[in-house]
Amino acid sequence: DLSEPFVEGARYLTERTGLGKLVNFETGSALALPFDDGRFDTVLLQHVAMNIADRSRLYTEIRRVLKSSGRFGTFDVVLKAGEPIYPLPWARTPVTSFLMTAAETGDAIERHGFRTLAWHDDTETAKAWFAELRASGPPPSPNLGVVMGPDVAELAGNLGRNLAQGRLGILTAVFEAA
Repeated sequence: DLSEPFVEGARYLTERTGLGKLVNFETGSALALPFDDGRFDTVLLQHVAMNIADRSRLYTEIRRVLKSSGRFGTFDVVLKAGEPIYPLPWARTPVTSFLMTAAETGDAIERHGFRTLAWHDDTETAKAWFAELRASGPPPSPNLGVVMGPDVAELAGNLGRNLAQGRLGILTAVFEAA
């Protein structure tokens, strides 16, 4: 992650779960990964790509650090129809949001030396989760605002609204390095 506080949070939570010796977190840019070529068996992006304008560089870097036949998984927000309602958790305005449709995302990834192994639209699951969240009342952790900012309720509400209105979707996919 680019954000040292997010990396520190990941380290803290991983230690709390007893997995600290198995996982390492680094602060850095996904567009200039600080790792050797072919170092990893697997790369996972979780809600990352919509933050990155230069998708070509992103997918080139992922392919570079993967071993031959390595796996790349993505769980990301994608554009469905119309313009999203802002602010959102990753962007306060459209200027810092770089959404693509699921099809555009798949095409971009495949152009960078990957073949699709699994593809799933998880939008309905996300919509159900947001509906359950709304029904259960305020978030259980008042500390969520420390990470996401004081407008966390508005950001999450807008994401749920965009999903419910069909403006955004959730893509889960797995690719193999060709």
